[in-house]
Amino acid sequence: MNGGSIAVDFRNPAVVRRAGLDALKKELGTVGAAYFLRQFGTGYGDYTCDRDQVFEDITLDELIKEVKELDASFNS
Repeated sequence: MNGGSIAVDFRNPAVVRRAGLDALKKELGTVGAAYFLRQFGTGYGDYTCDRDQVFEDITLDELIKEVKELDASFNS
């Protein structure tokens, strides 16, 4: 690695995880690193099933129209 960084054995997930956490804490501080990591939760439920139910009664043309209308309202 360059820039004065230490070499990391990228074949070892535990070592990579530790190096990543150390880098986050160095750049963001402990609290900032925690906030950053909270963004990547695994979630819950079945997205595909939920998506199919939400969009069950809407056509692609209707969806595109709604998105364009929403975009226009934000840009005016």
